[in-house]
Amino acid sequence: MDFDDTWHPATHPSGAVLPVLTALSEAFPHTRKFSGLDLLLAFNVGVEVQGRLMHFSKEAKDIPKRFHPPSVVGTLGSAAAASKFLGLSLSKCQEALAIAASYAGAPMANAATETKPLHVGNAARHGIEATFLAMLGLQGSKQILDLERGMGAFYVNYSPKVLPSLDSHTWLLDQQDVAFKSFPAHLATHWVAEAAGAVRKHLGPPGRVLIPADHIEKIVLRIPDVQYVNRPYPDSEHEARHSFQYVACAMLLDGYVTLSSFHKAQIHRPQVRELLRKVELEHPPDNQPNFNTLYCEISVILKDGATFTERSDTFYGHWRKPLRQEDLQEKFRVNASRTLSFDTVESLMKIVEKLEDLEDCSVLTTLLKGSSPPAESSKYTEYNLSIAPSLLRLTNM
Repeated sequence: MDFDDTWHPATHPSGAVLPVLTALSEAFPHTRKFSGLDLLLAFNVGVEVQGRLMHFSKEAKDIPKRFHPPSVVGTLGSAAAASKFLGLSLSKCQEALAIAASYAGAPMANAATETKPLHVGNAARHGIEATFLAMLGLQGSKQILDLERGMGAFYVNYSPKVLPSLDSHTWLLDQQDVAFKSFPAHLATHWVAEAAGAVRKHLGPPGRVLIPADHIEKIVLRIPDVQYVNRPYPDSEHEARHSFQYVACAMLLDGYVTLSSFHKAQIHRPQVRELLRKVELEHPPDNQPNFNTLYCEISVILKDGATFTERSDTFYGHWRKPLRQEDLQEKFRVNASRTLSFDTVESLMKIVEKLEDLEDCSVLTTLLKGSSPPAESSKYTEYNLSIAPSLLRLTNM
């Protein structure tokens, strides 16, 4: 769905880690239980390792051009999380990361196709497989993170640093939150949507039809030069999710962008195709492809000469402007209810809010599968309904 959370440097950290831990939590006999605190610590380790690896490269600070980051650092994050969860020794953890590095990497050319989600799925799968192989005695290079011909093969300007210990109190996760998307599309399109929404207020009242498309002479988007999100005439939902042009036109026409905005019937509306023909892109030299600094400016020029311009520097949902708690709740409810019952969704929210108190986190997996939790988990129904932001990561599985 392209709803994954996003961190900086650019990667989707949760999708490669959470499925591994929920799977492991139910993979062993009931005599071995993993607590919610075990899961949280391993999850944080898996995310932290991804962030540390991304900080080893200046290239990684910008929107990627060659390799899809979750398929690279996500694979090692998966292995790190599994290793921590299973209590592997330092030596075995090193082996797991070394093996995982040989599984890593997927080309950006498969972005905006059905294969892109497979990258994250493979990262989860290959990381846990690397961990199992390390447990069985398979060995790899213990310098894999230090060498240009190791992890440096994926990034230019690769400059590794010593990883801090868990008790060093210098976690990247403490320094910056992740971004949670309000609609399922490439993160850069969210700046476009916010700017286009601001322009639309000049063109008609909320909830009303936009002025006729033939009254619009031109739509100019001033955005970073990101070629795989430059798709003038998207033909599929995956292409539309990676199209600056389509997201701008959908927002101008409808006043919103949601999951249904990417259905094929919506993409091929005559009004949309007409507006797409009017879109022009400009790439200001100060607008670099970096999720921490990029902006979008949109100008709509009418045939009578009137021009309306708006700019977004930080969209709602970015780590500098996070979604409100109630919007996080609503996002989870909408997504999870496509698969799970109302009661199950509410139970999940209650449990995750107090996940660190959960004695057996296989209860979480049971609920995600749509089954009823064991009787001893009924006490969690007493928890407050407010939801921790980490719950949204469950929707990316």
